[in-house]
Amino acid sequence: MATLKDIAAIAKVSVSTVSRVLNYDRTLSVSDSTRENVFKAAEELNYKKMKSKSKIEEKKKDDLLIGIIEWYSMSEELSDPYYLSIRSGIERACFEKKIQIKTLFKENGKIDTDQLEGVDSIIAIGKYSQKEVKSFSKFTQNIVFVDSSPNDYLYDSIVVDFKDAMTNVINYFIEKGHEKIAFIGGKEYVGDDQEELIDPRESSFINILSNKNLLNEDLIVNGPFDVESGYNLAKEIINKGDFTAIFVASDSMAVGALRALNELKYKIPKDISIIGFNDISTAEYMTPPLTTVKVYTEYMGRTAVEKILSKINFDRIIPQKTVIPTELIERKSVKKLIKTEV
Repeated sequence: MATLKDIAAIAKVSVSTVSRVLNYDRTLSVSDSTRENVFKAAEELNYKKMKSKSKIEEKKKDDLLIGIIEWYSMSEELSDPYYLSIRSGIERACFEKKIQIKTLFKENGKIDTDQLEGVDSIIAIGKYSQKEVKSFSKFTQNIVFVDSSPNDYLYDSIVVDFKDAMTNVINYFIEKGHEKIAFIGGKEYVGDDQEELIDPRESSFINILSNKNLLNEDLIVNGPFDVESGYNLAKEIINKGDFTAIFVASDSMAVGALRALNELKYKIPKDISIIGFNDISTAEYMTPPLTTVKVYTEYMGRTAVEKILSKINFDRIIPQKTVIPTELIERKSVKKLIKTEV
């Protein structure tokens, strides 16, 4: 396991700074570039290089230029490094294959698509409205969407198996004796009209618990996918009903939730058990280390590059949708309840 000292050496900052960045210390005053360097260093140390090179790499088109579109702004990406990790996977794969890239971030709710002029292909990270998708397609039809699939019949996509992940989470809680389970989730919006998206984690959570007659809708709260939202929602949900466990839809939100519960004098996992989602680089450094669902973001980014190359080199015309499985990573934030005999 990588240590804080290892991360500090790569990021060229102090161990104290690494610890404070990874724990989202609000009192720390450092630049966004420093935060990004810390997150990337943590990701790099957790990265295991793929063992074999594909034939596609050997047949790569010369002077290929890929446009990477990030649906977050740079500051938003740092507030939830899930998407930063995907982008890092894309960038590493492109560097190894000597592919040129041009990266665009959403700023003030807009993407400057004029900067896509001249790209051969596009990898779009995140979620987009149909209007935005149409604007990308003016520059190339070779588009891969990562973490969404706006049109299975036109574009390649790479998505997470959320339903299976949530089934594993709930079954794990129940195996540990937890049947009163709360949900802290995120809200996301796309397009000029800010259309709200349905989070498959929430819909799966509701369906699974309903089928088990364990659902309490009062124990479901939502907000932005960031640390402060997790903090506020944890304080909100604590008064909504009786529960022994919380599923939090992102590790970044879980950081805030843990902070709020600590302020309220709840001990984790003695009083409340928590499972997060994504297994971002900070998860193992939380107090306690966070049990979470690992999403293979590095692999998602690399797979996006491979899809681009397979369409170019093999003239593939049938779009592909790749569903990535997840893995529940057990750490120290879930307690096994001991049922008392009556």
